Amino acid sequence: MAGKSTYLRQVALIAVMAQIGSYVPAQEAKLPLFDRVFTRVGASDNLAKGESTFMVEMTETANILHNATERSLVILDEIGRGTSTYDGFSLAWAIAEYLLTNIKSKSLFATHYHQLNTLENEYEGVKNYHSTIEETDDGLVFLRKIIPGSTDKSFGVHVAKLAGLPDKVIEKARSVMENLEREDEILKKMEKKQKLEQNTLTNY
Repeated sequence: MAGKSTYLRQVALIAVMAQIGSYVPAQEAKLPLFDRVFTRVGASDNLAKGESTFMVEMTETANILHNATERSLVILDEIGRGTSTYDGFSLAWAIAEYLLTNIKSKSLFATHYHQLNTLENEYEGVKNYHSTIEETDDGLVFLRKIIPGSTDKSFGVHVAKLAGLPDKVIEKARSVMENLEREDEILKKMEKKQKLEQNTLTNY
């Protein structure tokens, strides 16, 4: 809805167009020569081979990690979404880190795992960007604009409402989400308190 997947595809197409000497839809474009363009965008299974959506995702990602070079363009969209939250986040982090430290390719990595935002603080060359969305009294306005900086907001429940899910489902989803956010906030406070106590003991 916010346009991030379209943005990723657009970058891949512009890279190919520029490399064949074509005009590109931009006021200015400065691109290196890429040896290959790798993409992992979208979600689909392969029933003929008995492969789940997640298996297809991992197989395609493995192909990228084995074959991409420092001169490649790598585009990955929501890696890890086909499995549990912890597994998905762990894989997304490890894959992003591998691209950074081992392959060192130019990469675009779209994700809903907000914890990955911290990679910008840990690695030089990582930059966070996000799609702009305006919240109004009538709902959400998707501005279709990519700006620098991270975000910790998701609008899945809002989009579900736009899609026409029953009000009862939306209300329940909001209630569950609020409870989870409260629990997460409590855990963060507990972790912060434990760190302070450990630092105090260390000083003694």
